[in-house]
Amino acid sequence: MHGNISCIAAADAPATAPSSAVPRRPLVVRVGKKLRRHVDSLVARSSLVPNAPVLDPADFAWTARLRDAWQTVRDEAIAVTRNPDAVPALAAISPDHKRIAADDKWRSFFLVGYGQTIADNVARCPRTAALLAQIPGLNSGFFSILKPGTHIPAHRGVTKGLLTCHLGLQVPRGDGLRMRVGGETVGWSEGGTLLFDDTYEHEVWNDTDETRIVLLVQFERPLAQPGRAVARAFLGGVRRSPFVREATANIARWEETMRRVEATAN
Repeated sequence: MHGNISCIAAADAPATAPSSAVPRRPLVVRVGKKLRRHVDSLVARSSLVPNAPVLDPADFAWTARLRDAWQTVRDEAIAVTRNPDAVPALAAISPDHKRIAADDKWRSFFLVGYGQTIADNVARCPRTAALLAQIPGLNSGFFSILKPGTHIPAHRGVTKGLLTCHLGLQVPRGDGLRMRVGGETVGWSEGGTLLFDDTYEHEVWNDTDETRIVLLVQFERPLAQPGRAVARAFLGGVRRSPFVREATANIARWEETMRRVEATAN
């Protein structure tokens, strides 16, 4: 849900408080988590690409368009992130992410969230939005911003039916910026694409003195039947879950607030 993260739906993360202090999740979520194990198993058997933690961008032809246009995307990302008020903390958008994003160091600027287009943000980043529109099976697309000193604890994504792609836009140098996916440790490069399966446990560190920015894309895993139908049905349930509904409502409220601020400024 990171850096990758991969998401605005609930993610699994280690508990950081006694069970008595953690609210019990809704029944639909608890049932979904039990079903997910079986869904992911079927998806893995139906996958048309490897089930490895980290995948080869060459297996996804559309990633070349992102790499070719990365500087254009970077310029739009830098323009919107100049105003910190326009880029909310991820936990403010998706309260369920407070488990792994307790402070405001991990921020996000959504263009598309679980299939829903954020009109005002798309208008601010038209070229990035046009590239996102060409991605097969797009689920979400947003700028993911990690401030210096950010640590995203180990967690897992929601469904194996989605894969994650990061396009590096602003990448600090040095060994302090890294991500562990399963048993692999990977990094980013400006203009490069990194693809991974976020259902493997993953963890991110930005121990540098600079901010990392990527375009984070979630898209449907290429699948044969019956896995494709089952994965889409499960994803439909995720999109209707309380967590996604709350997150999309929060985005809409943030968008309206920014619209009013800009109108006052003008």
